[in-house]
Amino acid sequence: MTVCGSPPAGGSVIAIDGPAGSGKSTVATALAARLGLRRLDTGAMYRAVTLLAMRSGIDLADDEACAGLAREMTLEVGDAIVLNGEDVSAAIRTPEVDAVVSAVAAHPAVRAELVQRQRSWIEAHVGGVVEGRDIGSVVAPGATVKVYLTADPDERARRRAIQHAGSPAIANEATAGATEAAISRRDDLDSSRAVSPLMIAEGAIVVDTTGRSVDDVVEEVLSHL
Repeated sequence: MTVCGSPPAGGSVIAIDGPAGSGKSTVATALAARLGLRRLDTGAMYRAVTLLAMRSGIDLADDEACAGLAREMTLEVGDAIVLNGEDVSAAIRTPEVDAVVSAVAAHPAVRAELVQRQRSWIEAHVGGVVEGRDIGSVVAPGATVKVYLTADPDERARRRAIQHAGSPAIANEATAGATEAAISRRDDLDSSRAVSPLMIAEGAIVVDTTGRSVDDVVEEVLSHL
């Protein structure tokens, strides 16, 4: 029997944690391609529950109501995020979802449901590159390699502003300033929640991605395998 949180027999789990804008998705995607592994974006799962709760009109502060939606939903997380048969890849990445996802993700019952799904995904895919905020500490504490990505606050805000605006040209100084404030608030909420807070997992490699290319960061992570 596989110990909960340990890599499946014959598989490797690369846990990528870190705050918003640290480069998790970009690095995880590149790592998965280099290693020939599947990638799971756990943040997209919490965003999907948040979007569903917003559309349902329920109280986002209601743990059980949000968890009920999480238990009943069908969700595919891959190149596209498919929620109850609908491609919501773009819908879950809006500033509106950004503003409330930390509140929904803080609910213990929601986290319990999604952590179970994440561990099932790891088992089904015999490992993989898994990104989020509690992968190395909670979801897969026995991961082959644990990585915690970070970056300068200004750099993180710039990246997220570009993501929302669609291009560097549109992401102006005002947009970046507002984004930095939103990111700071998310950091506080994610780091202070009672269940599975954002943290550097025991044994994790801390990598600052500020001013570094994706290839450079990927090579550093690969050096620890």
